[in-house]
Amino acid sequence: MRLMIIRHGESEADLLDVHEGRADFPLTERGHRQAEAMANHIAENYCVSKIYSSTLTRAKQTAQHLSDKIDIPIIFDENLMEFNNGLLAGLPRAVVREKYPDIPNLPIDKAVYGQESQLVFRQRADRVLSKIINETKTDATVVIVSHGGMINQLYRSFFNMSVDCNYFFNTADTGIHVWNITDKERRIIRANFDEHTNGI
Repeated sequence: MRLMIIRHGESEADLLDVHEGRADFPLTERGHRQAEAMANHIAENYCVSKIYSSTLTRAKQTAQHLSDKIDIPIIFDENLMEFNNGLLAGLPRAVVREKYPDIPNLPIDKAVYGQESQLVFRQRADRVLSKIINETKTDATVVIVSHGGMINQLYRSFFNMSVDCNYFFNTADTGIHVWNITDKERRIIRANFDEHTNGI
């Protein structure tokens, strides 16, 4: 099977320089253009069987561009949402630095400021990735539209990395990751492909 993991387009939070996370900002006009370019690229190069998406607006809007283009409905899953950053959601970064300083060496099963723990975040990724793989036929291509933090967790889950590992996988606006899964191996075919957004 082929999994295509895609980050949402530029959101209004990117322009406001705030902590986004669970703050539910929509796409900007540029974000919509990025999503449309992504949808065109996918439609021209792949035969998609299913589309899964986070329930947050910026991901839903991005997935909708693809859904409209290839006429496939979206399956929404709350487990694909971004990290639950609790009280930090929507706050300017300067305010967060003053009111909610980082807590060093916080155990993976503990959380502060109304957030979810790193363990819970990873468990969501494990749960949704396992569900999608189990629901997907071996010859199918599935698109997952999510967020930068969750995509990083999906990578860690995909490779069975430890919860507290310090490996990070960046994703640009509407960046595309392509993974192949067979009975014998898991392989990264493409990582953070974003040529479709050139000039946008």
